Amino acid sequence: MKEIDEFWQKANAYGNLSDESRAAWEKGLKRRVYNKNDLFLSEGQVPRTVAFVSVGLFAQSYTSEHGDTIIKRFFPEGYFVASTSALIQKSPSVFSIKALEPSVVLEYNFSEFKQLMQKYNDIGAFYSRYIELHWIIEKEPLEIAFRSDTAKTRYVQFLESYPALEPRLKQYEIASYLGITPTQLSRIRAEL
Repeated sequence: MKEIDEFWQKANAYGNLSDESRAAWEKGLKRRVYNKNDLFLSEGQVPRTVAFVSVGLFAQSYTSEHGDTIIKRFFPEGYFVASTSALIQKSPSVFSIKALEPSVVLEYNFSEFKQLMQKYNDIGAFYSRYIELHWIIEKEPLEIAFRSDTAKTRYVQFLESYPALEPRLKQYEIASYLGITPTQLSRIRAEL
């Protein structure tokens, strides 16, 4: 199955897994299809699963105190989708995660995955490396950039980080991610 091959290709980027570990993890993988605008997770819901995106695109967002939708992150093909802090804490998510396109994912139960981490050291090492890369090495510079860089610089960095994503998104989605209005984004695009 194409999705499984893509999943293992991505997982191997974080370290090699034994055949036994792969077989145990693969038992819990479930293929799921999402239509455009389907929710993977609703705000206030306690998440239970993680999904690997094989086809499609998801956005993680929250509603501001003024009622605006703020996009925090995009998850295109090859990304793992989750409200990670809520998943770890078993608490209601402050985010919703919605399919922006028809999407195909492989989902797995996080509690079952944690049991696999206890049993298989290489799965635990995978998880540790994943968290290090995406929650520390990648995340910290983004947080600094969003506090100190200009909107134009953030837009250029968005284009560099997600080179194939811009044509797949609506202008207001990119603007929401950048923390600016669609009008401001139009001006920035005109300057480039």
